[in-house]
Amino acid sequence: MTNTKKPYKLTDKDFRQINLRSMFFFQSGWNYERMQGSGYLYHILPQLRKIYGDNTPELKEMMKTHTQFFNTSNFFNTIITGIDLAVEEKQGIESKPAVEGLKTGLLGPFAAVGDSMFAIVTTITGALAANMAMQENPAGILIAIAVQMVWLAFRFKQVKWAYNKGTSLVSELSSKFETLIDSATLMGVFMVGAMIASVIRLKIAFAPKIGEVPLDIQNNLDMILPGLLPALIVGFAYWLLGKKGMTNLRVLLIVLLIAIILGATGIMVKG
Repeated sequence: MTNTKKPYKLTDKDFRQINLRSMFFFQSGWNYERMQGSGYLYHILPQLRKIYGDNTPELKEMMKTHTQFFNTSNFFNTIITGIDLAVEEKQGIESKPAVEGLKTGLLGPFAAVGDSMFAIVTTITGALAANMAMQENPAGILIAIAVQMVWLAFRFKQVKWAYNKGTSLVSELSSKFETLIDSATLMGVFMVGAMIASVIRLKIAFAPKIGEVPLDIQNNLDMILPGLLPALIVGFAYWLLGKKGMTNLRVLLIVLLIAIILGATGIMVKG
């Protein structure tokens, strides 16, 4: 039986429902075989029923399609959703091959862009908030909350924006993915590098004597490059992370143990 329903047009209520389901349940059915597949189906199932009708062969076929393997950024996934629903709303069951290709083609690039941007922004604002908290400045927590609110607003707007743009959005963004990743990475490296010198405040207190003259090691390091010691500490931590079997917790414990030993022996003090 062919679905003869009048084409359904998504409304703002549909977009809100998609966003809420995506935010709270998108990962609820995650598994190693299909990852976000069941979550993807669940967050658009009410809209699929409106497009294809309840208990129709078309609905069952598209439900099977949407439970296939899918895995992308949790912060950009509804852009794919918006394009997908725009295509299905217009072409119905005939859109199945296009939808499968669309999801497969976009999940990788959006995973890279979304995860990179979110990780970098969260790291930078988290470090900034922590640094301000260390200085007893309550504005740090306000900055962290404000950034999360911006992310939330972005997530709630993007599905409707992508839906209105439709497939034309794919060609518009294809040339910008690499630029977005490079820009976000450059900004992250710059900000994290600047924060290393201000957050890690240590100096070498050990000053051996050459004859009767004490050798100020810290002053000599500062003459070579201010902030060199914090940079060396971070570099050492990254070097440890590259070792086989090394985890973040192990690196943290090693650095903490070394800091305790050097502090107890008076070799290093807080800057």
